[in-house]
Amino acid sequence: MPVHRRTFRLLLAGAVTLALGLVSPPAGASPGEAASGPTAVARARVAADQLMSSYEPGKAWFPSSWWNSAVALQTIGDYMQRTGDRRYLPQLDNTFEKDKGAFPAGYLSGDELLGNFTSRAIDDSEWWGLTWVQAYDLTKNPKYLDMAVKIAEYVEGYWDPSTCGGGVWWNGERTYKNAVTNGLWIRLTAELHNRMPDDTRWLGRAQEGWNWFTKSGMINSAGLVNDGLKDNCQSNGDTVWSYNQGLAIGAGLELWRATRNPALLTTVRRLADAAIAPGGLVTDGVLTEYCDAPGRTCDDNGKQFKGIFMRYWTDLADTTHDSRYADFVAQQAATIWDNDRDASDRLGERWSGQTPNVFDWRTQASALSALLAAVPATPPIRSLSATTDPALPVVMPSASTHVKVTVDVQATGPADQQITANVQAAAPSGWTVTPARSSVTLTTRGNAVPVHAAVQLDVTIPAGAADGTHSVTATVTSGPLLSYSTRSDILIAHKADFDTGTSAETPWLYDADGSQSNGVQNRFADGHSYFVYRFPFPADAKSASVVLTIDNEFAVQLSGDGQNWTTVATETNQYHDGQNKADRTFDLTLYLGAGKAGYVRISDSFPNDGWGGRVYHVTATYK
Repeated sequence: MPVHRRTFRLLLAGAVTLALGLVSPPAGASPGEAASGPTAVARARVAADQLMSSYEPGKAWFPSSWWNSAVALQTIGDYMQRTGDRRYLPQLDNTFEKDKGAFPAGYLSGDELLGNFTSRAIDDSEWWGLTWVQAYDLTKNPKYLDMAVKIAEYVEGYWDPSTCGGGVWWNGERTYKNAVTNGLWIRLTAELHNRMPDDTRWLGRAQEGWNWFTKSGMINSAGLVNDGLKDNCQSNGDTVWSYNQGLAIGAGLELWRATRNPALLTTVRRLADAAIAPGGLVTDGVLTEYCDAPGRTCDDNGKQFKGIFMRYWTDLADTTHDSRYADFVAQQAATIWDNDRDASDRLGERWSGQTPNVFDWRTQASALSALLAAVPATPPIRSLSATTDPALPVVMPSASTHVKVTVDVQATGPADQQITANVQAAAPSGWTVTPARSSVTLTTRGNAVPVHAAVQLDVTIPAGAADGTHSVTATVTSGPLLSYSTRSDILIAHKADFDTGTSAETPWLYDADGSQSNGVQNRFADGHSYFVYRFPFPADAKSASVVLTIDNEFAVQLSGDGQNWTTVATETNQYHDGQNKADRTFDLTLYLGAGKAGYVRISDSFPNDGWGGRVYHVTATYK
């Protein structure tokens, strides 16, 4: 799906009635200011819609990661449960029905899938178990809970007291016992018990797992959770990943709900306090993964760890009502919104906004969990919002240029209530935006399904506009309480010159498809995935070209309309180590003219072995 086409873009903000005691803050609220309930819902909704724009309905997952898809879908379940929005239940069921069977290695996971969402990766299986418990909570459909039980029964076979006195093995080969697998096991079995009347089996397994885990040595003297055990059953002292800490907190909380044993909350608080204490997981007040540090890069797994931590921190704040934990929630949500978000509402890996930053659906899911933590348990009904499309357009000018921007105005409120929203648009000095003022009337249908209306803006960019990003804003208001501002960041550029895997790449990336990026100067497409760059050269340009720094098993195609493709380069050797890395130039002159653009598509010339075309840097110029 082209990244600039937002099927789901609902930036909801506003206020509920004064009787509920919630009032939306002004549109110009100070950065870092704690969000009110309506604003918190708005931010979560926008992030959830952006995340779901990456969902691939054919394979019913988020390409191309199996356990990461489980966590992303569980986060969407959290979103629906927290806000009352139920639009994404069909996607949950689509995944359940399409992916519950057996699949060969490489189709949905690097591992063979054995059916019922199980594989040799025991922790992967557990993530799916938690996802289906969440689906059961949302729908009360017993098929989801039945699937979670099947997964738990499979995992139960890997509990082994003959090694280290207990614990679940991390993998089918039984080579490692670690924190994530056992934290998941305790949480899953406790959740099953709390949803199954008269259960004793799963409660016993949860208690047994907790007793073993807390005595295993993986919780160190500082109260931080190391990754796992060595062959001699001693803690390996490996990295304290945030998701291990969060799962330990979440496991204890769910077991406490089952037993009401106060000792469990004492341990949970010790784990939580250790996480936010000096030497823990926080840098300058912001949750920071080990791989977030300067000079390091999180892989596709690490990108989602902080969100898992925040999922269970939300449970902690809700359960204890401790203001310290709630304040931490507010700080993370505000930091992300103020520092880690672009105009298209994408959220990055480094919540502090530190560069270089990485944006993809994994980082989106992770940050969404922090935004959800700030949503009150009882969400507001009334809200008003606006988004822009395109949010990140590119203009490569030669003279005065026009850009069309759609402002999508949305509202929620009691059924059959009319809301009149005024739209005020503004552009940089010397630019013109028409109309500058307009209004729309919407009839609301409750808080679960927003209604919307579109306002079309014509933006005139004067000749000689400086290269760089220029913001066109739209502020939507209805009465004194409902107000929200959105923007379109228009990039003026006489050439494209960017590293892949960075925010500078985003405006040019027309269609990410199933491609992946593992950091700066890294975008690749394996199998039948691809990615497309679009260069909107001016109609009067005489010549144009693009230079790709590219390697491995690439295929390069060009187009003038993004539909009909000409193959111009194919790597015929099966290179896996980048030894063919080089700058390669491709002529785009044939694709110039009115109504055209230069499209460059990169894919995999050997789709069966997983070493597709990888691009590091892109430069496109015209004369």
